[in-house]
Amino acid sequence: MDIDFVFRIAGIGIIVTVISQLLTRAGRDDIALLATLSGLVVVLMMVVGMISDFFSSIRSLLQI
Repeated sequence: MDIDFVFRIAGIGIIVTVISQLLTRAGRDDIALLATLSGLVVVLMMVVGMISDFFSSIRSLLQI
């Protein structure tokens, strides 16, 4: 696992937190929740892609 991947997730988390806080203070709680959920979905898609690569490498290593 690259440290770059961890920094990408941290960067997305920081950006989503700032956007969510700005929207919450502006009284747009519903859009803030959607921004938070969209950030979560983006990070989960990144993690699922990395897990898929991991299983592919294990499959090729074991020649299944």
